[in-house]
Amino acid sequence: MSVIATPPPVNTDAAWRGDALMRGSDWIYELAPEQVAELEGLGRRFLDEDPDLRSVQASDYPLETCGEAVDSWRHDVDFGRGFVLVRGLRSDYYSDALSAAIYYVLGLHMGDPIRQNEMGDLIDHVYATSDKKMDDPTALSAKVRDKLEYHSDSSDMVSLMCLRGAKDGGLSCLVSGAQIYNEILQRRPDLAHHLLEPFHWDWRRQDHDAPANTYTSPVVSMQEGVFSMYAGSLYILTAQEYEGVPQLTEGQLEVLRLFDEITYEPGMAIEMDFRPGDIQWLSNYAALHARTSFEDFPEPQRKRHLLRLWLSSKTDRPVVKGFGKNGVVQHRSSTRDGSPEHPDARFSVHAMAVPRLIS
Repeated sequence: MSVIATPPPVNTDAAWRGDALMRGSDWIYELAPEQVAELEGLGRRFLDEDPDLRSVQASDYPLETCGEAVDSWRHDVDFGRGFVLVRGLRSDYYSDALSAAIYYVLGLHMGDPIRQNEMGDLIDHVYATSDKKMDDPTALSAKVRDKLEYHSDSSDMVSLMCLRGAKDGGLSCLVSGAQIYNEILQRRPDLAHHLLEPFHWDWRRQDHDAPANTYTSPVVSMQEGVFSMYAGSLYILTAQEYEGVPQLTEGQLEVLRLFDEITYEPGMAIEMDFRPGDIQWLSNYAALHARTSFEDFPEPQRKRHLLRLWLSSKTDRPVVKGFGKNGVVQHRSSTRDGSPEHPDARFSVHAMAVPRLIS
């Protein structure tokens, strides 16, 4: 069997160490009062007009004061370090519906929202409704308090907005995919080429209503000199349990073990404790994300609650065919393969500001 040519090390801003970034604050953007005022005004108008989330456009809610800032966030996410944390909104003073409206308006300007599950949700909720652990195959990562391993989501960009933080824990952790790759090249160059081979990923575990058990994607794409990564060994390993899925080779297993070992080494990741109103914008091709376990407040209205968007990027990033989101991503305007809307579909921001009680 021929060996896939291994790309060279990545020498861009996307290759970083967390301990170096933590010495500065360039990754945090503080909104000015006039920017907050503009976003609050647009959010209130969005609530009043209540547009269909499937068809509303960024041009319907133009940004004047915040326009240049959003352009800079998109550049940082797509061409820079791969993420930015935006701070200054006051979700602890807003209704959840107003927070969701402001967030969706910004999402329209950052990219194009996509459906996150078979119910068609364009805004999803990270809100624990279960005490399950992630070793339970029925556990949904957005609905439990257990720690989440490093992984990529199935979109160009993933974003989180904090409505309320945890009583304790729940740190958001990011690590550079390019830096992990560089470390693998340095330590075990004989294994790096396996990352370009196709792997089966457990689709059913990510979405219980998924139309198939697995989809396929390599971990690394290098197209036109652009490095991209899609990772999360948990879902590669659990996909092995399905009948008909090819068993991993020893080389593939070895590179996955080394990948995880490097990912969790001290200093590799950056950790952030979300404050109410914080928004994290993240390129799924540049950085992997995880979360520490957390303790919730007992009252439902005080529980840790994040909103989540999956976005198609406004840039045409070159990646190998089917990379990462092979068969997974659904555009917001139409259902998968033209099938009927899910009977529980909701496309009003008022409805989508309320989490589904899914365990």
